[in-house]
Amino acid sequence: MLKETFIQLLEKYSADKNRIAELWNEIETNYSHKKRHYHTLTHLENLLQQLLQVKSSIKNWDTVLFSLYYHDVIYNPLKTTNEEKSAEFAANRLQSISVSEKIIKDCVCQILATKKHNHCDDNDVNYFTDADLSILGQPWDVYEVYCKNVRKEYSLYPDLIYIPGRKKVLQHFLQMLRIFKTVYFFERFEKQAKENLNNELQEI
Repeated sequence: MLKETFIQLLEKYSADKNRIAELWNEIETNYSHKKRHYHTLTHLENLLQQLLQVKSSIKNWDTVLFSLYYHDVIYNPLKTTNEEKSAEFAANRLQSISVSEKIIKDCVCQILATKKHNHCDDNDVNYFTDADLSILGQPWDVYEVYCKNVRKEYSLYPDLIYIPGRKKVLQHFLQMLRIFKTVYFFERFEKQAKENLNNELQEI
């Protein structure tokens, strides 16, 4: 479904089937890198499933889809500029198939919003960042696998460095007034997410 949705999206903007295939192969290659364990095609598939639940509430579905496919296209655990690099990458690719400047601008905004997941006046951004964080509100066994996969992605770092950094991330989310900004995701995942985050914080 992930590939088919991408192709159907791009066919609205380009009749060049070879170019569309190139862009999909690029997505597939980047998200299938051997050093990725959480930020993979499975993450994109889960994100798509979450967003489909709120599609009727999203103003510009195409923009959100572009953001979905490109928001983690650049991912290096050693860098702190992944969101900026992914946004730049997305803008370049969307310009190459003549996507409107408005969609590109909004896509860049949505990708950059995944850096801090703060509330935004644009509710499409909130739906997108909420869906991106939906893993936090999954049952504990699913959340535990997510934690292990994130740790694998940061395997270059010893516990001495990783644990304080991870604690800082967990505390950042727990200190938020609301982790999930939209009513739908808040009611569905907020309580479980806080339980999971607190449990992980106690375990590490």
